[in-house]
Amino acid sequence: MNRIITIIIIWLLADFYLFQAVKTVTPNRYIWWAFWLYDVLVASMVMYYILTGKLIVSSPKGIYWGFILLSLLPKLIIIPFLFLEDIGRTVHLVINWIVNKFQSTSPQQEHVYLASRKKFISQLAIGIAAVPFFGLLYGMVKGKYEYRVHRVKLKFQDLPDAFNGFTITQISDIHCGSFDSKTDVERGVSLVNQQKSDLILFTGDLVNTNAAEMDEWMDTFSELTAPYGKYSILGNHDYGDYRRWESETAKADNLQRLKEIHKEIGFRLMLNENLKIERSGQHITLIGVENWGKGGFQKYGDLDKATADVDDEDFKILMSHDPSHWEAKTVQHPKHVHLTLAGHTHGMQFGIEIPGFKWSPIKYVYPQWAGIYNEKNKYLYVNRGFGFLAYPGRVGILPEVTVFTLEKG
Repeated sequence: MNRIITIIIIWLLADFYLFQAVKTVTPNRYIWWAFWLYDVLVASMVMYYILTGKLIVSSPKGIYWGFILLSLLPKLIIIPFLFLEDIGRTVHLVINWIVNKFQSTSPQQEHVYLASRKKFISQLAIGIAAVPFFGLLYGMVKGKYEYRVHRVKLKFQDLPDAFNGFTITQISDIHCGSFDSKTDVERGVSLVNQQKSDLILFTGDLVNTNAAEMDEWMDTFSELTAPYGKYSILGNHDYGDYRRWESETAKADNLQRLKEIHKEIGFRLMLNENLKIERSGQHITLIGVENWGKGGFQKYGDLDKATADVDDEDFKILMSHDPSHWEAKTVQHPKHVHLTLAGHTHGMQFGIEIPGFKWSPIKYVYPQWAGIYNEKNKYLYVNRGFGFLAYPGRVGILPEVTVFTLEKG
């Protein structure tokens, strides 16, 4: 509640400040009314969800978070420009006042000059604001279902010969409670199957918070197939920690139901354990831990338990939802884990990604936030996520299906 009240105060101050630029750019009162009407409607919606206790990040559909971002983010980007212009104009006026007697420009000419400059800066600021506004809008309408296949080839000297060329498809962070298009999700699932990988691995966050969110998606995700099976782990949202339950029993029942759903859609859920994937008389070891995250996230994962009976010489692949677990536990672990697959960050669903360059604000929270990382010859891959959460869209960082090819070398 305190955070929301703070956000609303900042929001209102930003509105009043930006409105001055709008008035400078256009005298059209219909545009003025539209400016305020949109924000009043969004603020009213936010207050309604606050009063009803429904304003949570993991709310299904979560469309109001999209409208909030559409209103807030462009303002936060352009206000510094307007503020700096106001400071510059004030300094200019002070200097002009001091040296007025030496200045040839008349006060009237100076007023026209400053008004013209302010209008230009306001137009520029609103033009800049239009970029994130329409970007966020595009992400909500189309970007959230623009699935991309990322292909990664990894070579290991100690990979068993039988697994040379073995393929694995990873998906992560489905968040089925956020979906609003059956056709688009089915297209994404079909894209996974089109990769014809030997193995499918899902690295957590099947739902936003409630197992019942999967009810309408059971048939869709049951369609995933792979000759060597489908395996999964739990993510931080799967435990139901982000809502108030009627009782601890209700919360436990929800988690139990979610575990059953994994089985019903054909996934073998791994809970701090390991198993062998066998091929032509040889094997690799697949390890799955429960969620372990730095900071305030719950630490259910137990890598020691999951690897207790794993031979040191085995080739090991670990599924661990939160990439912070890799740096905190896996890299230093006495048993060499060749490849860790994670998700969790979503790439913040916002950023820039072009060949040779990628950036997202999430990098300042998670050093390993998207793609491949290597330390001490131990690899981590962070999947950008299949679904979306809170903001119902994606801008720049698109939903991902990852295909790994393991090679001997």
